[in-house]
Amino acid sequence: MFFGLSWYGWLAIVTVLMISVFLKLKFIKWWNKRQQEQKNQRGKWGDDE
Repeated sequence: MFFGLSWYGWLAIVTVLMISVFLKLKFIKWWNKRQQEQKNQRGKWGDDE
């Protein structure tokens, strides 16, 4: 097929790419939630701990 890979080689590559995109989206959601929580914990005048 393309670049000398058979169909199962492409299937493995596509599967890895789909899993990595899924994990990246999950990480971005978690990171945004974490940033919001940290933002809400700060006091009225900024980061006054």
